Amino acid sequence: MRHPKATSIQLAVTASLHKWRAFLAIGELGSLTRAALFLNSNQSLLSRQLNALERECGTRLFVRTGRGVELSDVGQRIFPQVRALLADAEQLESEIREQARDASGRVTLGTLPSIGHHLVGQLFTEVRARYPGVNLKVLEGSSGQVEEWLVDARVDIGILYRYGGTLPEHEQCLATVDSYLIGPAGDRLTAQEEVPFRSLHELPFILPSAPNGLRTALDSMARQEHITLAPVIEADSLPLQTSLVARERLYTVLPLHAVWTEVGKGEVQAARIVDPPFQRTVALVFAKTKGPAKAVSAIAGLIGEIVDRMARDGMWRTDR
Repeated sequence: MRHPKATSIQLAVTASLHKWRAFLAIGELGSLTRAALFLNSNQSLLSRQLNALERECGTRLFVRTGRGVELSDVGQRIFPQVRALLADAEQLESEIREQARDASGRVTLGTLPSIGHHLVGQLFTEVRARYPGVNLKVLEGSSGQVEEWLVDARVDIGILYRYGGTLPEHEQCLATVDSYLIGPAGDRLTAQEEVPFRSLHELPFILPSAPNGLRTALDSMARQEHITLAPVIEADSLPLQTSLVARERLYTVLPLHAVWTEVGKGEVQAARIVDPPFQRTVALVFAKTKGPAKAVSAIAGLIGEIVDRMARDGMWRTDR
């Protein structure tokens, strides 16, 4: 097989900094395990990043050996270029952060409860530490409410779920999120790691009432798969959904991060929906009329950093 020349490989550095940093660490240390320790990551995530990188490049970047991994011929040729490009990118990041230190003013974030539950606490901590001049205000609401707040500029930034298709040009993909069938503790169905979408047929559900982005997408896929969704209760409140699943032995469909704490405590169980997978995109959207530009950009940057950490923890998937 003929390998492409190094100069023909498209290095999407801006969108793939973490993957290229992993490439450098693995190349320098010769081991996924040592690279994971160095990057404060985990071996499974690094392996996925490496596989994605090799798919994007269309060639092997490493050769697996009995002692670990070694750079392939192509990997050796591009290694110095990648190191130089990342050094430039990190210098640019440093300069941007330096410029953002003076960020000040109020920034209003609109988000969904299932997203804000884990993101907002970390965001407040980061804002206090790094941008003390920024006054962060957070509004939680349904997807329809957040959309309205963006249109009338009541919020500067919105974080929403999008289902299927390509995002509009003005929206930024933060992460891809799998959906899970959530069931009560001890439930046999959700004790499995994965369940096919058709297993949702006629389960006793508690689901958001229509119109709702999740409900619309679920109903659409149910029609495509020729199954019937049978909600016995409709409720938009995330705490109420989680509570009734645990207490009344119902089911619902949520991203794993929405019930991360409850699953950890053993109060509910979660099985990833597959065949077909039911996925959503977490999108960051700016209001057309934004608040203080420097402050808004600074908060958006912090959100991206937090999302990357959540991805490393296994909550979300991101190619950032």
